[in-house]
Amino acid sequence: MDFEFTLFEMLEMENLFKESREEALAPQFCEKLASSFSYAPSRAGKEAITPRQVQSWFQDRLKKSQPQVASSNMALKLLTNLSDASTSFGATESSQKLQGNASDLSELIFEALSSKDNAWYDVASFLNYRVLCSGELEVRVRFAGFRNTDDEWVNVRRAVRERSIPLEPSECQRVKVGDLVLCFQEREERAVYCDAHVLEINRQLHDINSCRCTFVVRYDHDDIEEKVQLDRLCRRPTP
Repeated sequence: MDFEFTLFEMLEMENLFKESREEALAPQFCEKLASSFSYAPSRAGKEAITPRQVQSWFQDRLKKSQPQVASSNMALKLLTNLSDASTSFGATESSQKLQGNASDLSELIFEALSSKDNAWYDVASFLNYRVLCSGELEVRVRFAGFRNTDDEWVNVRRAVRERSIPLEPSECQRVKVGDLVLCFQEREERAVYCDAHVLEINRQLHDINSCRCTFVVRYDHDDIEEKVQLDRLCRRPTP
C-alpha cells in the first residue's frame, strides 16, 4: 500500500507551504517536520514519516495546478470550520472546536456517507481534499475495513460527521420520538447502517443489562418503516 499522510498532516503542510514555500523545501525543515509528525499521538500505530516523504509532498504541491480546484486558502477555511455544517449533521461541542484550529481534527472520529448505498461507514483516514468551482469542499476517504478501491470523494457538509454512538440498555430513555438515529438495516442483499427517524416508542420495564423496548423507525433514504430493538440503534452525539 502506498504511504499516506493523515488529514491533519496534510493540512499542517498546506498551511506551512502557504506561509513559506521556499523554506518548506529545505532538507532540515523537512527532517524536523517528519520527526514531529512521526511522534505525534495521531500517528500512533501508523508508519513513521521520513524527511524524503515530506519533501516529496511539498515538491508535488509546488508542481500541482488544478484549474477545477479553488485556492488552498479556501480549502483550509472550509475544512477547519466543519461546525458550519451543523445544519446537516448537528454540531457538537467537540466539532465546534475545529473552528480556526485544524489540529483538533486528529482528536475526533468520523463517519462518512457512501454514495453507493446511502449507508454510513467509519472513516479510517482522510486521504486528500479538494474545493470545487462551486466552493464546496470534498474529501477523499478510506472507509474502515475497506480497500483502497472503495475510496470515495464525499461532500464535507452533507456526508461527513462525528461518529454516531452505540446505545447501552441503560440509555434507552435518551431516544425520543422524532430523533435522528443511525439504524442497522438488514436486508437479504445487504446489512448496513443508515439514517432513520424515530416515529414511535413502545417502552417496557427492564434492567440496566438488557432493553426490551421497541422503536418504530423510518429510514431516510427509502421511507421504509421498521420495528427494531435498541441494539440496532446508534445515537447522534449530544449538541
